[in-house]
Amino acid sequence: MMSQLMEEIDVRMIAPHERHARLFDQFDGLLPGEAFVIINDHNPVPLRRQLESRSPGELQWRYLQDGPDLWRVQIGKQQAGGDAGGSCCSGGACGGG
Repeated sequence: MMSQLMEEIDVRMIAPHERHARLFDQFDGLLPGEAFVIINDHNPVPLRRQLESRSPGELQWRYLQDGPDLWRVQIGKQQAGGDAGGSCCSGGACGGG
C-alpha cells in the first residue's frame, strides 16, 4: 500500500527542460512504499519509459486521472518483497546474467 500522504507536483509549472530531472530526483528520494503524484497536461508516457529504464522493477505507476485535458499519475517505489514485474530480484542488487 502506498503512503497516505503524497506530495503533488504540478509538472506544468516546471520549465520543460527541468521536468524529468526534477521528477527523477523525486523518485530517487522515495523509500520503498512511498509515492508522489504528478499533474500534467498530456499523458507522460516518455517519463514512464525513462523511469522504468533507470530503475527496473522499482516503479509503480497508477493513473488517477487519464485525460483528455488533465492527467494525474501516482508514481511510487515498489515495497521490498513486492512483485517487481518479473524481475530476477526484488532488491535490484542481482549480478545480472
